[in-house]
Amino acid sequence: MGAELKSRLIDVVLDESIGRSTPDVEHERAVAIFDLIEENSFQPLGDSGAGPYKLKLSLVETRLVFEVTRESGEAVIVHILSLTPFRRIIRDYFMICESYYEAIRSSTPSQIEAIDMGRRGIHNEGSQTLQDRLAGKIEIDFDTARRIFTLICVLHWRG
Repeated sequence: MGAELKSRLIDVVLDESIGRSTPDVEHERAVAIFDLIEENSFQPLGDSGAGPYKLKLSLVETRLVFEVTRESGEAVIVHILSLTPFRRIIRDYFMICESYYEAIRSSTPSQIEAIDMGRRGIHNEGSQTLQDRLAGKIEIDFDTARRIFTLICVLHWRG
């Protein structure tokens, strides 16, 4: 098995602490997890590279807990990430997503494109913030950061 197949996630589980939501939100969560597992680059730093890895996400107060294990279930790392730096980004992202969905119903293609560019920009900001916050603990590429940020947003979506 090549290193590119070892430095990746093969499973993502949401702890019961996350709670359940509406069927629409649960569907979005499932899609976000599927997309993340389908394509990712994930390497806990300081690990021997003996992946692939499983990721369990849980919420503890205002923190997101990344519990990483090997395919066998052997513990690798637990990293606790404060969600405080993401609050404004997530709020802005939800606001622009609402504008985007409203624009789809009533705006011109150029207006929709402008809002979508803003939406992608905020999503990129959240992804970069996630990459920065995980630096030195878990190495992920930008596309993986985008997928995990999408999952973080879905965890906050009330439906």
